[in-house]
Amino acid sequence: MTTGKVTMTRRPVWVWPLALLTVVIAVAPLVLHWLGNVDDQRLVDLDVYRTGGEMVLSGRPVYDFATPAPQLLPFTYPPVAALLATPLAAMPWPVAQWVWTTGIFVTLAITVGYGFRAVLARIGRPDRLDGSGGFGGSGAAPGVTASEASEASEASEVSEASEVSEVLRASGASGASRDSGDSGAAAGRPGPAWTVPRAVWMPAAFAFLTIMCTYLMPIRDQVRFGQVDILLVALCLADCAARRPVWPRGMLIGLATAVKLTPGVFLIYLLITGFGPGAREEQRRTFFMAVFTAALLTLLPFLVIPADAADFWFRALLDPERLGANAATTNQSMRGMLIRLYLPDLLTSAIWLVLVAAVGWYGFRHARRALLDGDGMTAFALVGLMAVLLSPVAWIHHLAWVVVVLGAIVGDGRDPVRVRVAAGVWLYYVVPIPWWGVAIKAAETPVLSPVVGKIVQNGFGLGAVGLVWLLGVWLPRRRAEFQAGVSRIGAL
Repeated sequence: MTTGKVTMTRRPVWVWPLALLTVVIAVAPLVLHWLGNVDDQRLVDLDVYRTGGEMVLSGRPVYDFATPAPQLLPFTYPPVAALLATPLAAMPWPVAQWVWTTGIFVTLAITVGYGFRAVLARIGRPDRLDGSGGFGGSGAAPGVTASEASEASEASEVSEASEVSEVLRASGASGASRDSGDSGAAAGRPGPAWTVPRAVWMPAAFAFLTIMCTYLMPIRDQVRFGQVDILLVALCLADCAARRPVWPRGMLIGLATAVKLTPGVFLIYLLITGFGPGAREEQRRTFFMAVFTAALLTLLPFLVIPADAADFWFRALLDPERLGANAATTNQSMRGMLIRLYLPDLLTSAIWLVLVAAVGWYGFRHARRALLDGDGMTAFALVGLMAVLLSPVAWIHHLAWVVVVLGAIVGDGRDPVRVRVAAGVWLYYVVPIPWWGVAIKAAETPVLSPVVGKIVQNGFGLGAVGLVWLLGVWLPRRRAEFQAGVSRIGAL
């Protein structure tokens, strides 16, 4: 039996400001680079949002304008987005750039906080190292699971933390932290205790994760173009993961869906988890609130800007070319990958519809299973990938959902295999793989054929398909293997 007093450490007031300063210094080169870009290349998507707001304020048609050359970008979002963009239109352009860029990092921080909550909670838990050379077991505060979907998942985490503590004590994994001559502690007598400064570690870990996620290519493109995707991710994630939201749960998903349609995949997720076998009452209530909010925000523009609302739903929405060249490398949706095969249009559409049905069934099925298993973060990450893969057009910056994918893979950080896999996924989405494919195709060398180039060009989209399998199949197996290993060692 191990005895000893748990030492609580009060977090110094300078810890969080220092973490914030570290993030600011680390991301400053990226921000200054893109905000210092030439005028016609700077935050071009933010310019679209802001100009849409200007059209509303001036009473001109929202869906007839295009931003100045050389971009010539039209407004492609639902009319409620133009209404919400009016505050941006009221700001001077330089101010809007800084306000929007700051908002990108605020919403990224929210996404990191929720997405990596399990590992951050474990790092921030006040444990102690005792004379037995292990971490405090039952005396330690319980960790927080990656999902708040069920009370059972929290109970499981407490059990797992206790088992790992026993494993550490049995294996002597932390033996380097104790005095080899401390025979009294090994015999069960009280040993020395050292405070572990977890109050400092957690803000440092949060800063580290935020910086690492900033340099993912989908997030770099958020800053480059002034995109809205990470905001939508944060809205949907907060709606799903907040323990006690001050808003009606489902409202933020409805808002995100009304602004950019693709988050509507969460309505499907809420529908299949709120009805049928194993249905959850909370999911059902969330579904109704999300549908109500999305419908309200969709109908509101018909009262405020009725001509623009009708123009979007009955004309602009039906023209996919308004979004840009669908065959461009940056379109990493399944449809984009098929278009780059240059098959007949009818055949391309038929294959795409089959793939949408197959991948959608597979992804939503595993998302539902993950939620029933108490792993809501994995369920959320799978649905986020559906927003990319099933959409007719999904630019690289739409893959901002990969931040949550990384959090789901890492879990609470106890399994080194999962951490290494997450590091590999992170690196994969840091380097510009699709553009390597373009270079390979252009080189036309005998060693690297155009077929190889085309596969590499579709690297991020194919990677997203692989992540669906990783989260849906590999991750549950790995979790079971890890738990079995813990149980076997604990039984020794």
